[in-house]
Amino acid sequence: MEQYIIKGGVRLHGEVSIGGAKNAALGILAAAIMTDETVTIENVPNVRDIRVLLQAIEGIGAKVKYVYNNSVQINGGAICDINVDYEYIKKIRASYYLLGALLGKYKESQVTLPGGCNIGSRPIDQHIKGFKALGAEVDISHGMIHTKAERLVGGHIYFDVVSVGATINLMLASCMAEGDTILENAAKEPHIVDVANFLNAMGANIKGAGTDVIRIKGVNRLHGTTYSIIPDQIEAGTFMFAAAATKGDITVKDVIPKHLESLSAKLSEIGCQVIEGDDCVRVIGSEELKCTNVKTLPYPGFPTDMQPQMSVVLALAKGSSMVTESIFENRFKYVDELNRMGSSIKVEGNTAYIEGVEKFTGAQLAAPDLRAGAALVLAALAAEGISEIEDIEYIQRGYEDFDGKLRKLGAVIERVDSEKEAQKFKLKIG
Repeated sequence: MEQYIIKGGVRLHGEVSIGGAKNAALGILAAAIMTDETVTIENVPNVRDIRVLLQAIEGIGAKVKYVYNNSVQINGGAICDINVDYEYIKKIRASYYLLGALLGKYKESQVTLPGGCNIGSRPIDQHIKGFKALGAEVDISHGMIHTKAERLVGGHIYFDVVSVGATINLMLASCMAEGDTILENAAKEPHIVDVANFLNAMGANIKGAGTDVIRIKGVNRLHGTTYSIIPDQIEAGTFMFAAAATKGDITVKDVIPKHLESLSAKLSEIGCQVIEGDDCVRVIGSEELKCTNVKTLPYPGFPTDMQPQMSVVLALAKGSSMVTESIFENRFKYVDELNRMGSSIKVEGNTAYIEGVEKFTGAQLAAPDLRAGAALVLAALAAEGISEIEDIEYIQRGYEDFDGKLRKLGAVIERVDSEKEAQKFKLKIG
């Protein structure tokens, strides 16, 4: 089983380039099958979730071709099956985007109920409500969701809760429906805007993405296009917080600084220096971090996917901090691991109460989910001594060449897949 071995205590410094946004790519790749023409998508992150989705897309008959490292061509003209029952697809949440894409194109879809990270209940009731509002029948049985419509007709859909997944799925399902669709209380994340821009590049008519009201005029068909995915806000944030945790100096390149404002603001608040460029952000860590309070909120608020990384940094800050999770329950499973490294964190309900400590010490750790796994890597980089992190397949779901990028910043980290390799690396680093 693969694991990371990390020797902490090194201040990270240098430059790191950020890849395409995983969460945007998942929606865009699903949308690409909605035309019978070839679509070229650039800046696609080479991570496990993306590879699984592309295999599922191939599995229903679409042609998928890697043009070079981070560019993919997809042609959905030969799709012969609306039933996505691929054994790996249940491992990723975004499998449900194929529901909206296939329903929009073929007026029918059937997809295995999604899985993904175990960070609490993420119901798809808002997706189902939206599909029904467009005229589809929805049936859930034997672990599958089946949607079918004689015809899809635009409707007025108000989401009871802000949902990124439902917003994207309903954009997909309604962009070729008859008439107009209005999505109210829509999510505003950058990747919503990116999926809408991609659909518009294929000939859809979507206005208002990035606001809480999205208006969609149905079109008869979509066509091929070439499109480049936006940079990954969460990958960028993880490296920004790595600078804070290790008291380092990292320039995060190929980003959209506006997407990172909630992160930059908190880093400044705790004493780090944040310098923004046109397409880069430099973070210089502070010798003594200050405490603060954080509450996760939908964009443009502080992202839930950065909550574990924030907690790691605050656990090393002077004083008492509070982190409140308002998006997902069950997202503090990494706290027990951090406390084994010497942190002082107590969780009550959806809030973590953090008393800052001077240092962490290395430990045997297990990644409980994608973002918590990345946070534990940051903690290990900041700790005294050697840490071993297991279950890193979670981390590989969302970070491309994570250990390689960290090594270029000076981190002492190795990915090993046997006890022999682990021992060899430990001897090497002393």
